[in-house]
Amino acid sequence: QVKLVESGGGLVQAGDSLRLSCAPSIRTFRRYHMGWFRHTPGKEREFVAAISWTTENTYYEESVEGRFTISRDNAENTVYLQMNSLKPEDTAVYFCAASEVFFKDYNNYTLWGSWGQGTQVTVSS
Repeated sequence: QVKLVESGGGLVQAGDSLRLSCAPSIRTFRRYHMGWFRHTPGKEREFVAAISWTTENTYYEESVEGRFTISRDNAENTVYLQMNSLKPEDTAVYFCAASEVFFKDYNNYTLWGSWGQGTQVTVSS
C-alpha cells in the first residue's frame, strides 16, 4: 500500500473554487493510477475523477464533468483536483486513491488499494 496525504479542503460558498492536492509517499508515483472519491454520511463512497499514468486519460463522474479537473505533476509527486463552480451538493469528505492497476470499473472504490485520510470540503449556499 501507498501512503497518501490530502490537503486543500475547506469551507467555501457556492460558485467558489478549491484545489485539492494529494502527495503519495512513493518514488514510483508516476507508475500509479490516481483517483478522487468523496463520501457523505449515509451514502457509499462516490467516484469523482481518475487519471491513468499510462495514457494520461482522465475520467469523471457525470455531475462534476466540466467543473472539476484532475491532473498530475510527476515532478512534484502530486495529483490535484481543481474544483470550480462548487455546489452545496459537492459537500463531502474527499479521498485520494492510488492503484497499480487501472480497472475497467475504475469507479468502484473497492478496487483501489491505497487511500488517504480524507479532507473535508463544505460548500455553503
